[in-house]
Amino acid sequence: MTTNDTSSAWPDFKPTALLVLADGTVLEGFGLGAEGSAVGEVCFNTAMTGYEEILTDPSYAGQLITFTFPHIGNVGANDDDIETVNMAATPGARGVILRTAITDPSNYRASRHLDQWLKARGIIGLSGIDTRALTALIRDKGMPNAVIAHSKDGTFDLPALKKQAREWPGLEGMDLVPMVTGTQRYVWDETPWQWDKGFGKQDKPEFNVVAIDYGIKRNILRLLAGEGCKVTVVTATTPAEDILAMKPDGVFLSNGPGDPAETGKYAVPVIEKLIASGTPTFGICLGHQMLGLALGGKTVKMHQGHHGANHPVKDMTTGKVEITSMNHGFAVDKDTLPGNVEQTHVSLFDGSNCGLALKDRPVFSVQYHPEASPGPRDSHYLFRRFTDLMRQRKRA
Repeated sequence: MTTNDTSSAWPDFKPTALLVLADGTVLEGFGLGAEGSAVGEVCFNTAMTGYEEILTDPSYAGQLITFTFPHIGNVGANDDDIETVNMAATPGARGVILRTAITDPSNYRASRHLDQWLKARGIIGLSGIDTRALTALIRDKGMPNAVIAHSKDGTFDLPALKKQAREWPGLEGMDLVPMVTGTQRYVWDETPWQWDKGFGKQDKPEFNVVAIDYGIKRNILRLLAGEGCKVTVVTATTPAEDILAMKPDGVFLSNGPGDPAETGKYAVPVIEKLIASGTPTFGICLGHQMLGLALGGKTVKMHQGHHGANHPVKDMTTGKVEITSMNHGFAVDKDTLPGNVEQTHVSLFDGSNCGLALKDRPVFSVQYHPEASPGPRDSHYLFRRFTDLMRQRKRA
């Protein structure tokens, strides 16, 4: 640029996406994915892989995900890694926040660019902001309510967006399970993916399992089928009498979104009857939290939650430490658990409860996601622990 050239070396920046926090803070960036706006709770996820699984996890309903890993999208997207079972329901996360723009995919399994995939699923995205600073804000002040907005021409009604973010009530006291649960009963027989073989099929089941769908993930169902289970999936409001009439060898309580205390208003009475029947019962995530409520404990809202694929958890029954995948903003308050409940797993990050078991019945659960795909896979043994309980009961 010559000395008498008055043009700027930096072109005018016009944001095409905004993240508007409930306190009025506005973060400007570049839009990607679907256009429009969405309101939710902002959390950060520390996983470096598995972004498609994360974005389609029904447990993320009502949330906007900030990825701490800067490069998201380099392996593209495909139909095999989707975790949502009920495709007509809310797809999972309401929005995604990235540091850098999405690159072209470079993976033999990719069937489309992540940006195209986000558009097709109606997920709004934003890139180009300092996700480290946003993560530090969440760590210090907790998970804020916010609106994410994307407009190609950069036109926004900022006062309306601020009002929407400020007035959204937040996840505490919110039952989001009706948005993600199935609408009818179905049987699942697909087994886990194998290299160069794809998914298999369970055709010789040893166990009859009924899974209650609070927002269940596909890989949970695959791992149950892979352990010899015929899985009948029922809706979140199915009565205990209907479940027991199927004569299950075991009952599974699935993951899901929202406040467990609110969903528990109709789910806990069902779980209490299932426990009283003596049927082996296994819960994950929201299923773990509501099991804790059914056993007499309480749940609490966490400051920043646990979201990522690198969380160390200690199995107190074996002394083993496993690296786990987590996604929860609520937790069971360990100090409220009654004497007949054993705390089986503990987070080594903050000491929060990550597992429980009844001392006198075949009932247990974990807060984290042992089924996580692409991993870690340290916790797959829990599915065998469930089938061992069913096998012992059948022999008895």
